[in-house]
Parts: sequence; C-alpha cells; structure tokens
Amino acid sequence: MDRPSTVERSLREAAPHEIFDVIRSLIERRHRARRVELLMADYAMTKLQPVGILPTTRPPVSAHTGAPGRAFGAQEPYCEYDAAASTVTAHLPVSVRGDRLGILSVTLPATGEEAIAKDVMEELQECADALAHEVVVAERDTDLFLQARRAERLTLAAEMQWQLLPGRSCARPEYSLGAQLEPAYAIFGDSFDWSASTDDLYVTVSNGMGEGIDAALLTNLGINALRNARRAGLDLADQAYLADQAVYGQHRGSQYLSTLLLRFHLPTGDVEIIDAGSPRVWRVRRGTIEAIELEAQLPLGMFEDTVYVAQHFHVEPGDRLLFISDGVYDALSPGGEKYSLRALAASITHTRLLPASQVPRAMLEELLGYRGSSPAVDDSLVMCLDWHGRPAHSRTPEL
Repeated sequence: MDRPSTVERSLREAAPHEIFDVIRSLIERRHRARRVELLMADYAMTKLQPVGILPTTRPPVSAHTGAPGRAFGAQEPYCEYDAAASTVTAHLPVSVRGDRLGILSVTLPATGEEAIAKDVMEELQECADALAHEVVVAERDTDLFLQARRAERLTLAAEMQWQLLPGRSCARPEYSLGAQLEPAYAIFGDSFDWSASTDDLYVTVSNGMGEGIDAALLTNLGINALRNARRAGLDLADQAYLADQAVYGQHRGSQYLSTLLLRFHLPTGDVEIIDAGSPRVWRVRRGTIEAIELEAQLPLGMFEDTVYVAQHFHVEPGDRLLFISDGVYDALSPGGEKYSLRALAASITHTRLLPASQVPRAMLEELLGYRGSSPAVDDSLVMCLDWHGRPAHSRTPEL
C-alpha cells in the first residue's frame, strides 16, 4: 500500500481553516515560490475570489478570461511568464471528481525559460489536487472557503438552497454533469441533486412553488424526502411516492414541488424517468435537437396517495441531455416572445462544443441577453448531462 505523501499528511493534520496556509508554506519552502494564491469560483461561476481573512484587499479575477480564467475553463494548467519581474506563474485547476472549485496560482522565479519544468508542474498539480479534496472536507468545519465564494451577500433562501446541492459538476467515465442556478445570490425554489453507485446514477431536478424562505423550505423538504427514500434502497416510483406523502403531509396540497426523477443504469444506458410536473428534457443526438416527450404526472405533494409510474428511454454514447426549468423555458424577450420558441434551440446549438460543466453557465448568460432589462419572474436552472457510456474494459464479461 502506498503511503500518503508529505503534502497529504500535512493537510490531514492541519486545522480546517489552516489547510491553505499549510500548502502555501510547503510550496514556498520546496520551490522558493514568491507567491501562492488560492482563488475560489463564486456562486455565479463568473469570478475567481481570493481566499483570505475578510475583508480582503485582493480583487477577484474573471473565471472566463485572463490566465487564471483560461486554466479554470480548460481545466488544464496554464503558465504565465513575466519577463519584467523574472517570474513564471502556474495556474492550476483545483477540482474534485469533475467539480470545479477554483485555481491555485503559484509564482516562481524564472530560470531563463518561459515554462516550468515538467516534474515541478506535476508536483504543483498534485498539491492542487490534494488541496481540492481537503477543501471539500474542511467546508464542514469552517466558513473560510464558503465565504471566499461570495462576490456579494446571499439571501437566506439562497443560502439554504446552495447548502442543499451536491456540487455544480461531476464526472465519471460513463458521464459528465454540470448544473447552475440563476440568480445565484437570490434563488428561491429551484434545485438539483445527484448520487451515483456502481451501476446507477440518480438525478433529480426540482422547481418548488412560491418565493423566498417558503420556497426554500419546501424544496429542502422534498429533496431530503427523496434522499431518504433513495438511501433506503427504494425504486424510483416509491421514492416519488414517499416524497409526495412527505410534502402533502406538511402542506396538505397548498404547496407542491415539480420534479423530474431519473435513474440511469450505467452499464447499459437504460433510463427510468418520472415527470412529476416539470422541468423539461431536451436531447442532442448526432447534431439533432429534440424535446423528450413525457407523460406529465402530478407534482409532489399536490394530492394525497398519488401513484407514480416510471417511463423508459435509452441514451447512447455521444448523447447530451439538458434539463431546463420553467424560469428558462418561459422567459420572455422585451417583445414578449417565449425563450423556448426559438432562442432555446439556438442556445443549445451555440454551446454544443462546450463540456457539460460549462454549458449551464453559458446558456444562462445567453438567457440574460435575450431577456434584456426585463426583470426575472422566476428562478432559472440548467443541467447538462453528457453520456459517454461505460468503457468496454470495465464491463462485466458475459458468461
């Protein structure tokens, strides 16, 4: 068994709020770094915010442009050479299983070359990877990294919703997932969830009725009821039924939760789906965009003892699925035309070459441009799933 590296061991032994200080000290000593900085992606995924004691004097940088933004978008290390200062800065992705957390920037003395030696870059990326894992664990015990993600103050409803989410992207050999909510700092009832096991991926996309705290409380109840049923090993229909009963038992039909529930069978690409009211599903297959038509069933909590029935379809390697809430679908242009009429298909086409993790943010930015100065009347949620299929070498051989 391999022993943990010095970096990993040092991080594990550090207090949660000190893990960045530990990694910075290690890099400074080992590589004579002149500056080490951790930049966290903000909730809107538009800025990279420096980690430090608030208030920090270091301004955020763009998550899309400049050297840090380039490394963040491509999820590849990027070096920036400064001849005047005789330094080279490596910008390294800080990510965990496809969830993009931020960038670790390390400035080293230049050695006459514009690039950093390969073995040094590998060591620095290992530091960034180890730090990423520890940040996820540390967030249970310190607010330092959560505070760094805020470009502005969150509403209480948004605070509740963000704490409910599993992440903003994830990846496995079979699939890549990305999702984003807007307005990021004032969301109400939209939410998403996912969970994977050896052979199954469960995905839910929800739209709770109402506004503010009431919507956030409703969504929290529904999502946790679904998780409780899923973790009890129940099938998709029973998960929907028990969550329906939980919401109805609390609100007696006065509030309900529109939800899509899906189970992907990872070895085969077979999909079970229950359309409990919303949102919509679009598929891109071999360049063709089409809406997946489903039998609409009652939202969770609308009536007592609702029986849910799963439908089935199949995904093929190369398929892209987009889950889109009413806040996107029904958004109006200044001229009163629904986004779903023509602009949605155009946006799906424009973002077809982006990885799944970047598609939701890009589509929501196009939505803002389409809506113009008109105020949003609902949350907007986009989730993108790219299906790769299980690699042949990992499939169980037939007997």
